[in-house]
Amino acid sequence: MVALDGPSGTGKTTVARKLAAKLGASYLDTGAMYRIVTLAVLRAGVDPADSAAVATVARKVELTVGTTPHRPLARLGDDDVGVDIRTDRVTAAVSAVSAVPEVRRLLVARQREIIAGELAGGGGIVVEGRDIGTVVAPDAGLKVFLTADPAVRAARRGAQDSAAGRAAAPETVRASVDRRDRLDSTRAASPLRPAEDAVEVDTSELTIDQVLVALCELASRRGLLNCTAGSAS
Repeated sequence: MVALDGPSGTGKTTVARKLAAKLGASYLDTGAMYRIVTLAVLRAGVDPADSAAVATVARKVELTVGTTPHRPLARLGDDDVGVDIRTDRVTAAVSAVSAVPEVRRLLVARQREIIAGELAGGGGIVVEGRDIGTVVAPDAGLKVFLTADPAVRAARRGAQDSAAGRAAAPETVRASVDRRDRLDSTRAASPLRPAEDAVEVDTSELTIDQVLVALCELASRRGLLNCTAGSAS
């Protein structure tokens, strides 16, 4: 198992999916799970700051996430919400929802079930998030914490938003990135931070392919699955 943590704008999701494909492993985007719950909270008309009401919604949520790196799946009930969970509205509320201890308890338990199921089947799994190496799977064979300069991360986030038709002013994007960093790093439940034994990789001046090569080398050193198992495309 590879635990891949870090804030947004570090290339984490792209790298995690490509690494899973190269390792011939499964892939789990834990952030998508928090976003699905956040979408459910918003659809229910609940204030994300109302912890008790958020927890009530979370206990009733029926969510599904796929583990195939080439075809990530996100469902809320029977609805495919892969696009809906990436909207600005969800992004603005996900940190508040993710900070609710009951939400984290429920989703961490679900994440551990998914991981255990994949590992029991004899395969590997790359799991990305913000508390994988510290909380969800502290015994992962490889823990990596991706970082990047805040300005670089904001620029990457802006490019992603523009590509998805969600263009915003650079200063607005930077403020959003800084705000989420602050909220995720200071929350009481499972704050964003590297595990003590995580390998930190600064992606500020690296391409996705360069980061992928570095992670494959780390995986090889740890005796994990061979990085030639599949295509990274």
